[in-house]
Amino acid sequence: MVTAIWLDVLDEIARTCSAHGRGDLLQTVRQKRAQLLDPKLRVLVIGESHQGKSQLINAIVNAPACPVGDGRTTLLPTVVQHAEVPSAAVVHAPPPSAPGRSVGTMVPVTGERIPVALDQVAAGVAAALGRRPGGGAAHVEIGLPRALLGAGLVLVDTPGADEVAALNAAGPAAAPAWADTVLLVSDSTRELSAGELTMLLHVTRSHPNVVVVQTKTDLVADWRVVAERNRQHLADAGVPAPVVPVSAALRLRAAAADDKQLNAESGFHVLIARLRQDLAGKSDRLARAAVGVTARTVVEQLAAPMRAELASQEAEEQSGPISRLHAAQREVDELRRCTTRWQNTLADEMTDLIADIEYDLRDRTRQILRTVEEAFDTADPLVSWDVFQEWLERSLVEAAEANHEWLVQRCDWATRRVAATFARYGADVLPPWSMATPADLGDRLPEIERPHIDRFTPSQKLLTGMRGSYGGLLMVGLATTLAGMSMINPLSVGVGALLGGKSIRDESRQLLRRRQAVVKTAIQRHVDDFFVQVTKDRREAVRQVQRMLRDHFTALTEELQEAIIQSFRSAKQAADTEAAVREQRQREIRAKMTRLAGLFEQAQQLTGSRPAPASLGPRA
Repeated sequence: MVTAIWLDVLDEIARTCSAHGRGDLLQTVRQKRAQLLDPKLRVLVIGESHQGKSQLINAIVNAPACPVGDGRTTLLPTVVQHAEVPSAAVVHAPPPSAPGRSVGTMVPVTGERIPVALDQVAAGVAAALGRRPGGGAAHVEIGLPRALLGAGLVLVDTPGADEVAALNAAGPAAAPAWADTVLLVSDSTRELSAGELTMLLHVTRSHPNVVVVQTKTDLVADWRVVAERNRQHLADAGVPAPVVPVSAALRLRAAAADDKQLNAESGFHVLIARLRQDLAGKSDRLARAAVGVTARTVVEQLAAPMRAELASQEAEEQSGPISRLHAAQREVDELRRCTTRWQNTLADEMTDLIADIEYDLRDRTRQILRTVEEAFDTADPLVSWDVFQEWLERSLVEAAEANHEWLVQRCDWATRRVAATFARYGADVLPPWSMATPADLGDRLPEIERPHIDRFTPSQKLLTGMRGSYGGLLMVGLATTLAGMSMINPLSVGVGALLGGKSIRDESRQLLRRRQAVVKTAIQRHVDDFFVQVTKDRREAVRQVQRMLRDHFTALTEELQEAIIQSFRSAKQAADTEAAVREQRQREIRAKMTRLAGLFEQAQQLTGSRPAPASLGPRA
């Protein structure tokens, strides 16, 4: 009944491998099933070179089955099993891809067997009769009529393995995965090496029944200290393997002399008792432990790709449609902020533009007015008006043209400032517009009117002279009458003429200042009219540019918004679809991992509770 339980679990493991499409694992489980159903106990003896592996097997079977001494090195695995009469053969297995290779057995049964004489066993083990070119692995089989072997014990001597990979290179006959018990041999002359501990860690991950056999205790007096240190090393490394100290030399000597006490000193009674116990418990204890290890291995290999797929799905969630959806949402938000920025930039630039253009025009007209003030502080409008009028008109036209050119430059600069807010959307966002100085700018300016200028006519001069001379003539004439002279005398007439001339000159200067003031006032009014007219034109031009830029960038914003919204909708649809597919796949993976965890727990209940593999984790 117990056998049926572990066999049912193993069959369930096989069905799980098949359901996951893992033919390689299925083949491994089937081979393990055939091995566990085989009543023989396959004992694999491994270890580094010259540690006494061959001599250990000879001591167990009490026969010189494996060649030792004379510096011989085992290069081919040697299988020692029961036979009615002593026999030996070299078995050449076919290549792994060759037809006829057995699947489901521990050793190839269709390989070419070449019987050899017992005295040629040493040559076979030394590979003189070893692998053939292009053939598969080879091993030596030795049959002996021994009761222990007849009970079902099969011993396999392996080549010296300084690295764990050497065991797999030896072929199925020496692979730890197809052994029921593994004996790692290390002599008592030293403690376990780092290579041996690495080998034990590798073997115990795939095999539940490992024993460390410490040989050559007869050569080392403090072998017990070495054994205790080896046990400590195994405990520190987390290797659950007992240490059994033995002496093959004492065992063979005791067998030859039939000395039971010497046999007890050799320590082989403990090792053989352990082998007999394993042989008796193969179908129960060993089988359950082997199924537990097999379940762990299978579950880890099946769960690993599923965990990797879950991790990749999480990564795809960050870089797939969900990320594109988030990116589209960020683009929508960024376009909204961009819309606010370009509108504020446009309004600020146009406001600054109008203020700067008006200030520029005002500054240019002030310079003209200062020139007018300076000119008519001395010039007579009656003489220089025609020349001055031509200069004034030319200066105002030049000021208007320069102001208009600066308007064009500032509008272009303002357009590029607004377009800069769309820099992330490409460089072709500038509107196709142009503004040139109109050819009829001078004709559109107000004409200057000739101011009314008073002239100093001869009659006015005569009257002014007469008014000025009358006072002088009367004053001097009255003064000279006191001297007995007449009122009109040469002196009074001379003084009158002098004062009359002065009155004419004074009146002429006053009329000149009035003419200059009148001209200055007229020019001031004309420049003010010019400023008002040109400022109005500039404001209208700025408003047209502002409307044009507003319409252009509004249309551009709507176009970008439509494209981004369409991208957002597509990304959302793809994200929803992929999220549904991904969620469905994740449910399937978690369901499979849950079944794997249940299968693992069921297998571990055969031998006791063990922690779940890391590959399952909490997601199982």
